[in-house]
Amino acid sequence: MNSKVLSRRDLDFLLYEWLDVESLTTRERFADHSRETFDAFLDVSQQIAERDFAPHNRKNDLFEPTFDGERVTIIPEVAKALRVFAESGLLAATLDAERGGSQLPVVVGRACFLWFQAANTATSAYAMLTSGNAHLLLAHGTEEQIQTYVLPMIEGRYTGTMCLSEPQAGSSLSDVTTKAVRDEETGRYRLTGGKMWISGGDHELSENIIHLVLARVAGAPAGVKGLSLFIVPKLIDGRRNGVTLAGLNHKMGYRGTTNTVLAFDDAEGELVGEEGRGLQYMFHMMNEARIGVGSGAVALGYTGYLHALEYARVRQQGRPAGDKDPAAPPVPIVQHPDVRRMLLASKSYVEGGLALVLYAAKLLDEPSPENDLLLDTLTPIVKAWPSQWCRLADDHAIQIHGGYGYTREYPVEQFYRDNRLNSIHEGTDGIQALDLLGRKVTQRGGAGLALLLDRIRATALKSELGEPVVKACDRLAATTAKLWADPATALVNATAYLDAAGHLVIAWMWLSQLAAAEGKIGDFYEGKRLAARYFITHELPRIGPMLDLLDSGDTLLLDLEDAWLG
Repeated sequence: MNSKVLSRRDLDFLLYEWLDVESLTTRERFADHSRETFDAFLDVSQQIAERDFAPHNRKNDLFEPTFDGERVTIIPEVAKALRVFAESGLLAATLDAERGGSQLPVVVGRACFLWFQAANTATSAYAMLTSGNAHLLLAHGTEEQIQTYVLPMIEGRYTGTMCLSEPQAGSSLSDVTTKAVRDEETGRYRLTGGKMWISGGDHELSENIIHLVLARVAGAPAGVKGLSLFIVPKLIDGRRNGVTLAGLNHKMGYRGTTNTVLAFDDAEGELVGEEGRGLQYMFHMMNEARIGVGSGAVALGYTGYLHALEYARVRQQGRPAGDKDPAAPPVPIVQHPDVRRMLLASKSYVEGGLALVLYAAKLLDEPSPENDLLLDTLTPIVKAWPSQWCRLADDHAIQIHGGYGYTREYPVEQFYRDNRLNSIHEGTDGIQALDLLGRKVTQRGGAGLALLLDRIRATALKSELGEPVVKACDRLAATTAKLWADPATALVNATAYLDAAGHLVIAWMWLSQLAAAEGKIGDFYEGKRLAARYFITHELPRIGPMLDLLDSGDTLLLDLEDAWLG
């Protein structure tokens, strides 16, 4: 029976027939691996996700964490699932063997974790945050910090968070006010301030919680250049550090993940690296988290699509347009054109988004100056495009279920609510748009954009569907060059630029998959060919009006006075 959590067949196609991840085993780092070990990790991921994560997804939503003023209560299934996950070795799967890891390729690790994000995004969030925290400290922490904090995290005994936002600052990190004062006797720091929207910020799921906190050392300059990064444990030597849970935020989705307001009152912390380089270090975790958020958006869109597809095949309602006999039996709604439209659109979004997430992950397994530059350029798109368009797949899933889709008896309404947060997580889509247009496509003389467009053109020129993609590349390049005659006007319409670039990249993903499916027979491959054709002919043309707007030099949003809004 096919899973409604995720498609193993599609993962196998993308990993082995398209990305050829088996070729990674020729690299020294992955020499101990094979198709068999990759499959074993994927098998156990699906098994644990379906057995230990998916069954309490709905309960996690209905009975969200509570705080009685002293401690947080979470349904017991969450701790059990996270314990099984850690014991499986998946938490450390991509880490170096000398750190207790399996040196699994990042792309295979990403494919494995997608199962958990699709099965239960709220429970999987604790693991994702812990993994990102550990990876940052492995890259920038001291050996003592790694031994003290990272090893317990990858064993599943500790969990981790990232503490950036503050009530008054939100995403504007230059306005962070949390203070850090150095204790000259111990060499440690004392932190005072408040942090907001901290996922996983307090709970009883682990022996300790390791907070990575952005704060400003006394005398540091204003702005982001004055920020430093600190390790602030919830507990020190078994006693409570000066970190207090001020309250829980209650969100429309991700309800099973504690989302906290934290108060730091003379909390003891350790400096990571050097003073004043905190945001630089934090980007290690933030960029990983941005790809993780895009991955989560894909996973939720994908499971929504699979649920809608099964429902459309079994739900009987109405008759074909040409059948005028009221006594004729109703047909499965999958036969109705508008349902087919929504299913095919959803398939193109989620399978295209999944390809993008895995492609980005594989770039990490094949580091080079070109691949590093390409990943840097793609990261805002990897985060933001699935957050919008794979959420649309969940919107379609509700629509396909009709009145039932809007009820809590069916899971698709939860998938949509959970997915809605991904457009805000780890930098809003608008921030990703500013990052893409304001930095990524202009830095180093536009080398990142040029590299991306070269790779897209190389694929498109080999495809019978490639002509409109080549034209879109040329158009995006010309628009980008024109925009920077007036940066203020360019950035005011940055979201249109992100949407256009994102659709072009997904068209590339589809042409690339189409090449991998060439000459192969069967329903699966026919579905790939149809979805590719749909995206190129129905979705790619959307970018024309977006680029028209950018080319026009429209200043409407600059001219707008807030008083005119009412």
